[in-house]
Order: sequence, then C-alpha cells, then structure tokens
Amino acid sequence: MLPSMWISVRTSPLPWRLSVLLLCGATVAPAHASAQDEAAQIDAMESRIARIQAQQLELQKDLMAMRQELARHRARLTGGHAGGTAAARQPVREAASAAPHASSAMKVTAPESLAGIDSQDRGAPVADAAPPATVAATSAPAPMDVPPPRIGFDEPTVAAVVGRRSEDMVNRIADNNVGPHPRETVGAQAAGALGDHGVFHLGPVSIILGGFFDTAAVLENRHMASGTFNYWQAMPFPNQSSFHENNFEGSARYSRFSLMARGNVDADTTISGFVETDFGAGAETTNPYESNAYVPRLRQAYLAYDNTRSDNHFLIGQAWSLLTPGRGGIIARQESLPETIESSMLAGQTWARQWQARVVHDMMHHRLWLGLSIENPATIYDTTGFANANGSVPLPNGGTANVGANGTGLTEFTTNYSDEIAPDVIGKVAWDPAWGHYEAEGVVRFPHDRVVVNGVGRNNTAISGGGGGSAILPVIPHKVEIRLAGLAGMGIGRYGSVLLPDVTLSSSGKPKPLPDAQGTAGIVAHPNSAIDVYGYYGMQRSGRSYFSADGTAYGYGNPNASNAGCEIELSPLACTANIRSVQEFTIGAWWRFLKGRYGTVEAGTQLAYSRVETWRGIGGAPSTSASQIFFDFRYLPFQ
Repeated sequence: MLPSMWISVRTSPLPWRLSVLLLCGATVAPAHASAQDEAAQIDAMESRIARIQAQQLELQKDLMAMRQELARHRARLTGGHAGGTAAARQPVREAASAAPHASSAMKVTAPESLAGIDSQDRGAPVADAAPPATVAATSAPAPMDVPPPRIGFDEPTVAAVVGRRSEDMVNRIADNNVGPHPRETVGAQAAGALGDHGVFHLGPVSIILGGFFDTAAVLENRHMASGTFNYWQAMPFPNQSSFHENNFEGSARYSRFSLMARGNVDADTTISGFVETDFGAGAETTNPYESNAYVPRLRQAYLAYDNTRSDNHFLIGQAWSLLTPGRGGIIARQESLPETIESSMLAGQTWARQWQARVVHDMMHHRLWLGLSIENPATIYDTTGFANANGSVPLPNGGTANVGANGTGLTEFTTNYSDEIAPDVIGKVAWDPAWGHYEAEGVVRFPHDRVVVNGVGRNNTAISGGGGGSAILPVIPHKVEIRLAGLAGMGIGRYGSVLLPDVTLSSSGKPKPLPDAQGTAGIVAHPNSAIDVYGYYGMQRSGRSYFSADGTAYGYGNPNASNAGCEIELSPLACTANIRSVQEFTIGAWWRFLKGRYGTVEAGTQLAYSRVETWRGIGGAPSTSASQIFFDFRYLPFQ
C-alpha cells in the first residue's frame, strides 16, 4: 500500500506532501488488504488533499487582503508621494508573518504572479482545485517588494485578481468582476496551464503547455461542404441542388496545441513567446474519403515584452487583432470570444489573427489601458461585373486595374494577395472599473491599386476605416454576464466573420470603400461549476457602390445585376446575389462531466440558425438560410 499512496501524494508540491503526511498520518496497509480497501484509502487521501488545497486558497486571500491594508497604511504615512520611505518598499514578508494562521509552506512570489488564485472563487469544484500559482513549488521565485504608491493616488496597486491564471496574466490587472470561465479554451481562446498542470521549468525559463483534443460534428439542412466552419458567403441559394440536401460531417481537425516559454529578465520585466496550432488547413492532398489528412496551420506565434514597473507592454508577431474584444485590460490570451462550437464563431463577430506590432500602456492602478497597433493589411475586393484574372481587372474605359496577384514561392498560388501600400493602424482604449470591462477602438486602412490606361500607369490609394467598442456586464459576477460588441465604418468588412468585401472599383478603377456594420450581443451563464449556457445574436451588413456602362452592371449591389436565376434549381439564368446582410441566432451549452488532476473532459451542443439577405436586382432580392446542430467532445489535459 505504501508505494501506491506515495505515488498519489508526490503529484503535489513538497509542502503539500508534508502537510498530507502530518494531517493524514499515512500508514501502511496490510499486504492482504483488498483492492477495494486500497481504492477507498486513496480516495480519502485525495479528499483530504483537496481540503488542504482549499485552506491554502483561503490563506492566500487573507495574505492578499493584509497586503493591501499594509500598503494603505504606508501610503497614508508617506502622504501618497512617489517613492515613499524605505519602509514603504519593505518586502511583503511582514504581512505574511503577521498572519497568525499563515502556513510556513507558502512562499509569496512576485506581484505579477499573484494573479492566479485558483478556480474556487469562480465555482470550480474544490476537489479539483490545482495548487495556487503563489505556491513556491509551482512558480519561479521572484522578489516580493510592494511597488511604491503612484503619484496622485492614495490607493495601492492591487496585484491579485481572483480567478485568473498566473500563466495567462503576465501583467497585473485590476479586478473588474469579469472572471474568465472555468473552461477558457472554448471559442478559440488560447489554452494555458492551470497551476502545476503542464508547467515545466528549464533553468530560468518556464515552459507552459496548453491545448485540447477535440472531435466535433455538425448536422445541417444545407450541404455547405465546410464542416463546422460556416462560410456564409458560399451558403447555397435554391438554384443549387445543395440547398435542398441535408448534410452531416464530423472531424477532429480543430484539436489545438499551444506552448508558451516565459522568462524573467529581472523583478519587473518578463519576456514570453507563444505558439498555437491546429489542423484547420486543407492541402491539395486532403480528402474526406480515406485519409482525412488535414495539415497543421499557424494560429498564433508571437513574442511579448512586459514591464510591470513602467506598465509598458510590447507584442510582435501573429496574434488576435487589437480590434478583437477583450475581457480585461489589453492583454494577449484574454480575448472575449463566443463559446460556440462552430469554428467561424459567430456572424458579426469582429476579429482577425494576423501579424502586428503592438504597444500598450496602462495607468490608474491598471484600470485604464491605451493600445496602438500596426497590423498586416489584406483588402477584400469585390469585382462583380468585371473580369478578374488573378488580380488584373479590365475596365470599361479600356484600362486595367491591378488589385493584387496570386501567391508564389511559399505562399498559396490559388489565393490572390491584395496590393497594399501601408499597414492597418488600430487604436484602443480599455477601462476596467470595479464592475465590467469597456472598450472603444478605431481603425484606419489604405486600400491601394494601380490603373494603367494607354500605357500610362497611376497608383490610387483610398482612406477608409471605422470605429466601435465592446462591453462585458457582469450582471452576477462570475455567474451571469452580458456581452456587447460592434464595429462600423467604410472598408472594414474583412474584420467580420462573414468576410464581406472591403472595397469595389469605380469606373476609373480606383478603390471604392463599401460601408459595413457588424455587431454581436450575448448572454453567458454558469448555473453551476460543471455547466455553461450561452445565447448569441450576430449581424453583419454591407452597403453598396456601383455603376453601369455599355449595358453592363458593375460594382456591389447594382440594381441592374441579374438575380433571375436564384430561385429555380439548376436555372441557366444568372444569380448575382450580392449579400446585404447576414444574421445568426445561436444557443448552446457545455457540460464538464469529468474533472480532476488528470484534466477536464467536456461535451457541448449548439443550435444555430443563419439567414442571408441580398441586394435587390433584376428578378428580386433572394434570400437563403441554414439550420444547424453541432456536437463536440473535448479533453483538456492542462485544465
């Protein structure tokens, strides 16, 4: 019995093992003990370990409260001036030693790592709680000085945010009562490690594993041949036989794996690198008949520099766009994305994953955040009515507009890469009061092409962009929240899930930005620690710009374009059907039916209804719709 008990206990850090041995009084069972007795004793020890973990969580919260109180007293003694006295910079060990019930096994680490108080405060079962990120065995030691009070503020900086993992919180942020869900990896969010799950230390560098094994399926009343990824642009109309056919498709291709390497340059500076991949890409050899050989794709790969003394943060690489709504501050891996199973997420959702160089500064005790990013541009051109040959577009006046070129070398040779003159410029302001998270953002873009007429060429650049915002309202903190987000402007269609066009062409071949509006609204509830329930509405709309010449209709939404063949199956007549709007209603739920130190196993289901409306042309304004039910099983070994 002793070897099996010892193996069970040594999965916890050393201080926990000593506590368990002292409290539990581990004994050796007789050699003839039955397997059932051994299992019962192991269960009892696991239960006692869980209780000790819960006690340590309570101690951690007490330490944080005393630390805040100590900082307030020092701030008053020093008059709130920057730098304060030498006493104001003493280590927080004084607060720990002042707690009569503080465990000697606990060692407080750097303020930036105190953000990871475990999941008990967000409703996770106590028995499954992982060691707090502040236990010395699971966090690299670091200095423990309390930062001096800031000029003009009497309140101290609060480093602890209940319910957030330290591995995901390189920066200290203010508690806004918007706790991340116990299952943060849904909705395409990055999967980090929880406590000591999947964390390895290689000298001064911590390696943190993340991801999940996923198998999902969809049953739909249209054959869209896109699996669990909705591509609304290709949703069939009644003139296509696929409109009249049901479809079932399942795949494990959206299993996801991530790795983060993080090192401390000094007490205030952290460098980290993050990479994430799944199998969402399709090669030419991919087929659904035998191998289902979907290839890996790059989701994210970036490096980040964070200084928690100056409150400056820098990120460069491929990551979620700064336009993507967040949950707290302006921080990578804390995006606010719907919990949906469908990998395109939600019609009207604002997002992109692309190269960027981002600078962020926070102030007012991490309540106010300012961010500026330059990001990779990629303009979606609509060339309805034109003859587009690999980005070369003949014009009615006899000239030619060059809007891009098909890939070559190591880029995809069947994809047209737009001609760009400058990156997209995005700015964001985020505000975290004690209740809720609020954002305002704006983007400026520069669609660009070249027109050649009679051997004379000229470059053309249009200015486009827009603005919007998002909000998360924690109606019942950590239990029920309302999410709102929207973006509107000219030439911003590519930042919505529907991928409506950004620009069309004028009669002279110049880029003409199209109006666009996109928005989402949802409610997410956690009835208990094992269940999440959600409901969303999303919408994206596009304006139009057009002209007619020589009896031909050019541009997007032209009323002279033919929609006459859209309603008759296999009709020889044209069905232009430029999209005016896409709407989606969806509800779903996740159930974590297994959870422990081995990770989490969960199941999800979702119902979705999408409707596509088009601009009126000759023959009317046809519409189409689709109803879907999704199923998913997922194993998260690091949560």
